[in-house]
Amino acid sequence: MLPSHPAYAAAPDTIRGAARSARLTNLSGRRRHSDRAYGTLRRYAAPVTDSVAALDRGREAFARAAWREAFLALSEADSAAALSARDLETLGRSAYMVGDTDAYVTAFERAHRAHLEAGDILPSVRVAFWIGHSLLFRGQAVAAGGWFARAQRLFDEAGEDGAERGWLLVPAWLRQMGTGDYESGYATAGEAADIARRFGDADLFWLARGEQGRALVNMGRVADGLRLVDEMFVVATEGQLLPVVTGILYCNTIAYCVDGYALGHAREWTEALTRWCEAQPEMEEHFGFCLVHRAELHHLSGSWAIAYEESERAAATHTAGQLNQFVRGKAAYVQGEMHRLAGDFAAAEKSFREANARGYEPQPGLALLRLVQGNPDSAAAAIRRAIGESTQMLRRARLLPAYVEITLAVGEFDRARAAVDELEAIASTVGDAIAAMAACAKGALLMAREEPGAALIALRSGMEAWQRVGVPYEAARARVLIGLACRAVGDHDTAELELDTARAVFGQLGAKPDQARVDALVGRDGPDDRLTAREIEVLRLVASGQSNSEIAAALVISEHTVARHLQNIFGKLGVSSRTAAAAYAFEHRLSRRNY
Repeated sequence: MLPSHPAYAAAPDTIRGAARSARLTNLSGRRRHSDRAYGTLRRYAAPVTDSVAALDRGREAFARAAWREAFLALSEADSAAALSARDLETLGRSAYMVGDTDAYVTAFERAHRAHLEAGDILPSVRVAFWIGHSLLFRGQAVAAGGWFARAQRLFDEAGEDGAERGWLLVPAWLRQMGTGDYESGYATAGEAADIARRFGDADLFWLARGEQGRALVNMGRVADGLRLVDEMFVVATEGQLLPVVTGILYCNTIAYCVDGYALGHAREWTEALTRWCEAQPEMEEHFGFCLVHRAELHHLSGSWAIAYEESERAAATHTAGQLNQFVRGKAAYVQGEMHRLAGDFAAAEKSFREANARGYEPQPGLALLRLVQGNPDSAAAAIRRAIGESTQMLRRARLLPAYVEITLAVGEFDRARAAVDELEAIASTVGDAIAAMAACAKGALLMAREEPGAALIALRSGMEAWQRVGVPYEAARARVLIGLACRAVGDHDTAELELDTARAVFGQLGAKPDQARVDALVGRDGPDDRLTAREIEVLRLVASGQSNSEIAAALVISEHTVARHLQNIFGKLGVSSRTAAAAYAFEHRLSRRNY
């Protein structure tokens, strides 16, 4: 909640307060000298009265979340008579909300000094914390550490306790969770929440509880974490917290809901964040986060055109600092995925490179791009590297489905089996979306091992889970595998139904490469413009039941070359096993030598 501001009852009081603050630095860094700045009461009565009016306007604008109006009015008041420490904080917070982080830090530095000069140590500690917090997320770790250290020293020297002790735990939990030590982060945030409860600090309490929810989700205790999320939702929408804290709660909570594939929660929070942003049209600081979260969820939900528009707007945000680099990087990654699925591979490459340049990991999208471009070895190297660097459970869950797809494409069945096992273990604690990933990955593995009957059970489960969470593209991909499995067990009618349904979904979404693969599978395209003469020879021999070594001997080529031809055939035809490739060959009469 906003700190209370002392009322300026009369002009003489205002003048005396301004004179006491005259030695402070203004926003441009210049010193005011009291006798030059103010002079006599008679000479400066009118300007001070104007400053009081501007101050009142600024406070009133801030209270109704008119951030730019508040920033301009408070700046005007400050230019006439230096603001009090509390009003400097209000000026700084309004600067923060309009995205002027330099003005935010400068105003808070002045507020910090003003609190110290007035002997108000604990308020000066809290302001020092927020300066360090801002600098940390602008990538200025050394300066941030200096402000955190100053805040800690001042608190220790003050000899009095307060909620500030809890605020000083924030850097510790950020460090712990940033390194994946979620158990320690949970405990530290819990200690801060206890302090906040003792001193009645709602902002600190809910910020700490939000971080505990994040820790629980990342530890696999998703249900427990989401219970915290549900309670925080009510608090965030009531508007009783500082705007900066409310913004952090929205953005952090949506991020870990998406990371934990709690898509229903993520959608509700994003809708609430959208309403919060729309109620504050002058706000810049959290708007980019809102856009990129909306883009990601629209993409998952199948509204690809809207998702692209939102990601473009997110990429165009101009707020400064490390967090904005993250927003732009994630926006570029989402765009890369949309380009990849739409078949615009050059644009996808460009977007993934931009995401990487802004510090956002472009995997698994880039590896999947390499796979569809016919470079499975590069895809495998990239996804192995990404998996090898990832230790956090939910980060690995994001990579593992692509890892399974790529390792199957290069014939590494043991790696794929291990990845499926890991996904199933994660799914047992997380929920529907990861359960859908695990089931579909298992189905693809079983198809590659030519066990279509068992694959159907897993694939049906995966497809239904994707439908429940509202991700149509992944549900359609599952249908393709179901169609191939049905075809392999001789149920051609069901195979046709599943493939036709999948093709329709791909067409509605604009997933051109997937649609083309289904066209090939159902015979809408002949193979002449897809397979080379040598690939047709290899496919014919596969359909006749020959092994790789037998094919190599018949064609006088190496087994490695046979394996590479099969990878290309699988990719071009949109199949994942020899059984499905053979079924395709029979349906298109490729099994006949005189084709």
